[in-house]
Amino acid sequence: MKKLLFILLAGMVFSVSSFSQSEDEEMEKRKKPIGAIALQKKDGMECRYISMIEDGFLKYHVSYNKRDKELETRVIEQHLKKLDPSKIYFTQEDTERLKELMKNLFDKTKKNDCDFLVEAQNLLLKRVQERAEFAKKFLGKDYKFDDKTEFVYDPDQKKFPKNQDEANEFLKKYIHFQISNYLATDLKLKEAIDKVKKNYDLAVKRMKETSLDDLYSGYLDSFARSLDPHSSFFSRDVLDDFQIQMSLSLEGIGATLSSENGFTVVEQLVPGGAAAKSGLVEPQDKIIAVGQEKGEMENVIDMDLKDVVKKIRGPKGTKVRLTILRKEGEGKKRKDITLVRDKVNLEDEAAQIHFLDKEINGQKKKIGLINLPSFYADSKRGGRSAADDMKKLLKQARENKVDGIVLDLSNNGGGSLDDAVNIAGLFFKTGNVVKQSSKTEGREQVLEDTDKMVDWAGPMVVLTSRISASASEIVSGALQDYKRAVVVGGDHTFGKGSVQSVLPIPGQLGAIKVTVGMFFIPGGNSTQHRGVSADVTLPGPYSTDEIGEKSLDYSLPPKKVEPFLSKEAYVTEGDGSWKEIKEDWFKALKEKSSQRVDKSTDFKKVVEDLKKAKDKGKVIKVSDVLKDKEKNEKTKKDKKKRFSKDERNKEYLKRADINESIQVLLDLIQLENSNTITENSKKD
Repeated sequence: MKKLLFILLAGMVFSVSSFSQSEDEEMEKRKKPIGAIALQKKDGMECRYISMIEDGFLKYHVSYNKRDKELETRVIEQHLKKLDPSKIYFTQEDTERLKELMKNLFDKTKKNDCDFLVEAQNLLLKRVQERAEFAKKFLGKDYKFDDKTEFVYDPDQKKFPKNQDEANEFLKKYIHFQISNYLATDLKLKEAIDKVKKNYDLAVKRMKETSLDDLYSGYLDSFARSLDPHSSFFSRDVLDDFQIQMSLSLEGIGATLSSENGFTVVEQLVPGGAAAKSGLVEPQDKIIAVGQEKGEMENVIDMDLKDVVKKIRGPKGTKVRLTILRKEGEGKKRKDITLVRDKVNLEDEAAQIHFLDKEINGQKKKIGLINLPSFYADSKRGGRSAADDMKKLLKQARENKVDGIVLDLSNNGGGSLDDAVNIAGLFFKTGNVVKQSSKTEGREQVLEDTDKMVDWAGPMVVLTSRISASASEIVSGALQDYKRAVVVGGDHTFGKGSVQSVLPIPGQLGAIKVTVGMFFIPGGNSTQHRGVSADVTLPGPYSTDEIGEKSLDYSLPPKKVEPFLSKEAYVTEGDGSWKEIKEDWFKALKEKSSQRVDKSTDFKKVVEDLKKAKDKGKVIKVSDVLKDKEKNEKTKKDKKKRFSKDERNKEYLKRADINESIQVLLDLIQLENSNTITENSKKD
């Protein structure tokens, strides 16, 4: 990784410094606003860097290494999708015009010509303005809400409208749907109309504020996503958010924020954060102005959420002033508060263990349930990592004399590869965990666990789902291949078996995230597409064909290599000895689980909901939105309710898949115990 980073940085520094004075002058001209596009930041992305960054992607990508017509077609397709993802604004004639405009786009970016991006954005702005004007006219005094409206909204299931008339006809149906969402929250029709009108005005305002920096970053992301679903371009803001997510910490007020109708809304308070400890902030408060310790307050109404967040974040110990609006009775109360920023540990994303007392056949058993929502790692010295936290939790499990472990990866979308390798190795002695192919290395590299300690040698179950991905699939796949654990959950995991590297670009221009190789688990299979199949399958809310790697644009095909299981992983006697799961045990575990699932009202509801969703298809019915009003009200109340950590844990422990995975573990404990008794009898 460091070697790749150095090569890319060296190439970038050389390229950036090699432009002539005349080229720089030409680029200065291009900095000026064209049409509706706002000025870019002084130190922002420029057109002259684009071709060079494209080269960076092609240098390291596992499959693509050159620009060709197929790649050009993909980039155009992805950029159209980025500009108008809902197919609400452009017509078919527009798309043909844009395809012609972007023809030979690689030649244009090599010549530092990005005018085609500006022209495309200006056309989009024009269409957004037209749709907004039509929407406001349609919502005039003669507007009548039609709750019988039905339409297909999924953009993958429909084409761009043929002309403006067809676009407007679709927009009428969509507006009825927007109105119904507000009516379902007890707003009056006039209030709902005003809200929708304002939303269209905001869409125009945001479109006008698009900068050249935004355009260039957006195009580079389209280029990246035309290579495969997991390559992408990180602008500076996105890179900051990525680093925060990986390190599980930030310095700020400790609140989750969202954007709603131009307002920045407090969704949740992080326990232990500055906002929660102050008692001055509540969920659903609207932040309307932000100021630093000294200076004027700045109005943040209608400001982009990422810009509001930037103003609120800051170093530990500094002060931030907020003006908030809070609903009280029928009115709103305005309040000015000052908070001292503090280090916020996002504990909800950190590994945690629950100790549960269970009983089987009159015998008491203690179970350790470990929830690991992500494979986090803070690269700073002394920073937290998922592997270190897991090691500590397993020590607690041994000290509490648990009889078995459930490792919950059902909501884990991946993260740090090193931590995945180290975590898998906590459950066997030493040995291979994953093989990684790499274009840059020109060979396959095996990553292995070298820690000889077996941190947990007893029975274990790994809980997965269709959204368990990447690092989760490496851990669950390795433990399954070594027959170290029983995998329980969705029919298979997500199926992301590719390797990405994040390589920062000099000048604080962001970073490229590029797919550099493929992952293979010890049995020889890539987790690409197929994922990791469950040994004991449970009905789950994510078990639909729409969820999974194989449904994504330009997904890489799966591969296979020779098995590379390590003999050193197995410990048959003495300290750290663990039992392989026997083939005939799987049948018994499946049968017992199936009997329980068939009787479970919770699982029956999951199956019914999946069937309803499938039968309903892609058609949206406005009448269904209004019927769901009661459900919407409950969701709204739940949002406002301030859950304590204990209350969140109670909800977590009620989950049907959690409880069934524990039951499967108890069955496994019985099978292992009976097998031990049989083996001891034979010895005697």
